Amino acid sequence: MKSTIGKPRGILNLKAGEKKFQLSRHPPAEDLSFFVERYWIVSWDLRGQEPYVQETLPYPCVNLVIEKDQSRVYGVETGKFARLLENKGRVFGVKFKPGGFYPFVKSPVSQFTNASISFWDAFGIDSKALEEAILSREDEGEMITLAEKFLRERLPEQDKHVRFINEIVDCIIAHREITKGTLQRLFRQYVGVSPKWVIKRYRLHEVAERLAEGEVVDWPGMVAELGYSDQAHFIKDFKTIVGSTPAEYAKQIGLGS
Repeated sequence: MKSTIGKPRGILNLKAGEKKFQLSRHPPAEDLSFFVERYWIVSWDLRGQEPYVQETLPYPCVNLVIEKDQSRVYGVETGKFARLLENKGRVFGVKFKPGGFYPFVKSPVSQFTNASISFWDAFGIDSKALEEAILSREDEGEMITLAEKFLRERLPEQDKHVRFINEIVDCIIAHREITKGTLQRLFRQYVGVSPKWVIKRYRLHEVAERLAEGEVVDWPGMVAELGYSDQAHFIKDFKTIVGSTPAEYAKQIGLGS
């Protein structure tokens, strides 16, 4: 796995996945960094092998995904995302910052939460030309150059709310005491999910990471730390996002007894 930015987060059972696919991640050019968080490229060659299902935790971000005959713009997934990898393939993605895709379409992103829209619906064009241009390149730098050219040709004005939303998301990550308050409407319009969902997602993500690192968790203390009234509600939310209980997930990654 190669990356010019930090450690990837949200990929469940990452060690197993690294044996099945290659992931690279790259930052955007400075003039696009207001809207774009990163570019990601996943490649795999499982010819002669069993197909592999990779699961990831959701992020409050829209992704523009370039894949042969399947290029689309994907909204926020509110649950665990699973992707079947088989044969040989390559996917190029543009991960927008929370709220960063809204200025391109000027319509509520919640309309395609847990769904996707075509390039035609998003940009008024067919995806074929861009798809063929990007996927025909072997050099990842050239792929990024083509994607950035496409974005620059459609670059909207910077929307002050996008910066505000990202400050909120950063605050949610850093501060547990954040509340949803009057953020509901902005998040529904710009991000596609509620502030409460973002808070819950990052807290449960933290638990999954601590389990993956082999930490012995004080569950009553953890439940209280995350603001749950009881352990049953915490387990239910964890299973909704991850697809298994904390104990089951620990066993899946080889940490349970």
